[in-house]
Amino acid sequence: MTTLPWHLNLARPTLADDWAAQLAGEFQLPYMAELQRFLSDQASTGKTLFPPSDQVFRALQLTPFESVKVVILGQDPYHGPGQAHGLSFSVQAGIKPPPSLVNIYKELEQDVGISRPNHGDLSGWARQGVLLLNSVLTVEQGNAGAHQGKGWESFTDAVIERLNRERDQLVFMLWGSYAQKKGRFIDRDRHCVLQAPHPSPLSAHRGWFGSGHFSAANVYLRGTGQAPIDWQP
Repeated sequence: MTTLPWHLNLARPTLADDWAAQLAGEFQLPYMAELQRFLSDQASTGKTLFPPSDQVFRALQLTPFESVKVVILGQDPYHGPGQAHGLSFSVQAGIKPPPSLVNIYKELEQDVGISRPNHGDLSGWARQGVLLLNSVLTVEQGNAGAHQGKGWESFTDAVIERLNRERDQLVFMLWGSYAQKKGRFIDRDRHCVLQAPHPSPLSAHRGWFGSGHFSAANVYLRGTGQAPIDWQP
């Protein structure tokens, strides 16, 4: 199979129509032009970037603005070959689930009784209204955090700000200090905010296991007249 060259045109991103309307102004701001130059320079020097360029905005393609019910914030895409596909914590079918996702599955089994699947693709959640959003949307192969501080954080802050301001009764799952800091401005009177340690093996035993976020989200959704999420991946 031929791999297409990595190229992302931030002047004309492919998003769900309602996301495009919400975020059109962001793509005209100076930080976005700087981010474009950075990504173009990285690609032109032969560095391998993830996810594939046509999947960078996949979270905003699979989960339209008006369909969002739950937001799960991640930090960076996975930086191993074939893993990242534009959804936080998710990996492409056929790729071994990374340790954090394994721990998500363990908690899922404990919390709502869903047996661990044999894949790591969470696209089914995204199609039900779970926005799987990383703070930084690209990464260099084998170099975690390489694209932090280049502009993506401003863009994903804008995504969260629009949801916080324009939508009501959403569930925000903030796992770990990074996500909790990023979500600090979410209006707790209008939305449900669930916080727990990150599911990474480094922190999961400090309260991730037993956090009960999946069942708690569905209790809130039902209580506000919304359909619950089928958490079977």
